[in-house]
Amino acid sequence: MELFQVLFRTAFFYFYVILCYRLMGKREIGQLGVIDLMVSILIAELIAISIENIKDSIFLTIAPIALLVVLEIVLAFISIKSRKFRTFFDGKPSLIICNGKINYNEMVKQRYSMDNLLLSLRQKEIKNIEDVEYAFLEPNGKLSIFKYNMFKIPSSYPMPLILDGSLQEKALKHIHKTKTWLEYAINKQNLTIEDIFYCFYKNKKLYIIKRNDLK
Repeated sequence: MELFQVLFRTAFFYFYVILCYRLMGKREIGQLGVIDLMVSILIAELIAISIENIKDSIFLTIAPIALLVVLEIVLAFISIKSRKFRTFFDGKPSLIICNGKINYNEMVKQRYSMDNLLLSLRQKEIKNIEDVEYAFLEPNGKLSIFKYNMFKIPSSYPMPLILDGSLQEKALKHIHKTKTWLEYAINKQNLTIEDIFYCFYKNKKLYIIKRNDLK
């Protein structure tokens, strides 16, 4: 009888968790943020406890998981609407390699070792750090790598100047421009920083996506 209850609970939670994750939305495991990871761990722990304690009502596990799913959906919605909220929980990308040189200060700040860096480069079949123009440590722990082109001609900085109406000062500083320069450029188009969802600088030209252009 106990074996039947364990098997029933295992099968039930299998489909229940699938339903919960369908409600929370599609996302790759490698893209999980702090909130998503915590929800996943708590759900796994609750299910393990429920399967072990078959004398307890199954609803004592269903209810907390349902609450976690609701919280995750609400927090995900807030995260989409508020960049400050999203940055607080998930963090920002960190520039680890710039123009073929390692940013040691940032590596220490992020507690990212040389072994981690070299491993990520080897996985991309990169032998020499000097072949990398930019490398960013993403909030999910992955390293995004931008290699030099064949002739090592400098390319555009791969980070936005404005994101979700927020000025990215580090990106602006990297391209040796000022906030005044950027404001003057977008004011000529009758726009302010708050009007812009995404702004990218390439080939001495600003590429802008306005908030009003989003559907």
